[in-house]
Amino acid sequence: MRVSKSFCQQFDAFLPSYLNDLRGEILACPYLAINNLNRDFVGTKGFSIVFRRSHLAVVDQRFPFFMPYLKLALQPECNAFYLNPLLLQDGSRVDPHIDRSLRSYCKTIHPPSQVSVLYVQVPLGLQGGELVLSYGKRQIAQIQPVSNLLLHFQGDLTHAVNPVKTSEMRLSLVCEQYSLTELELQDIPEFVIESRAAVVTGTVKTRRAKRDRAKA
Repeated sequence: MRVSKSFCQQFDAFLPSYLNDLRGEILACPYLAINNLNRDFVGTKGFSIVFRRSHLAVVDQRFPFFMPYLKLALQPECNAFYLNPLLLQDGSRVDPHIDRSLRSYCKTIHPPSQVSVLYVQVPLGLQGGELVLSYGKRQIAQIQPVSNLLLHFQGDLTHAVNPVKTSEMRLSLVCEQYSLTELELQDIPEFVIESRAAVVTGTVKTRRAKRDRAKA
């Protein structure tokens, strides 16, 4: 494990068999579509799950393939989460931003305490696709993604993904982790799925996220 003050990297975080199963489940999921995130996410696909810690069992019921990742990644002091698979292909990029995806529910919310990223699939010989971490105008690190790397970074860091040049996909699983006050937590859904896909399953309906989701 490599650790700095603002981020840490855990290589070979999971068995390869779990990574392969996770990739298959994400790609087969009916919620996977053009991203519901804001315009910083150019040419990307994904979907999002908002949940409180109290409803982690619901995530387990609906998306059991996420649980090994969540059991390892979730921080005990955090009580609200924004989880999203992120698929980038040739020409995709993510422009600089600070995560604050729960702001559409609670306008006064601060950035997450931590953001955790698992690289599920990274093509060999990938050109571009590096994660750039910055504090203000000062670049802190440029992370070269590799499959099975679990990365945690400070939630108030500006970050971006350089344009991807590959004929294959770069797939990651991202979780924004928030430590909210009881008052803030009241504004956060117990469990909701956000997707642009036209699907409804079970008793939980998809929430069509705003095109320009609030982010700092």
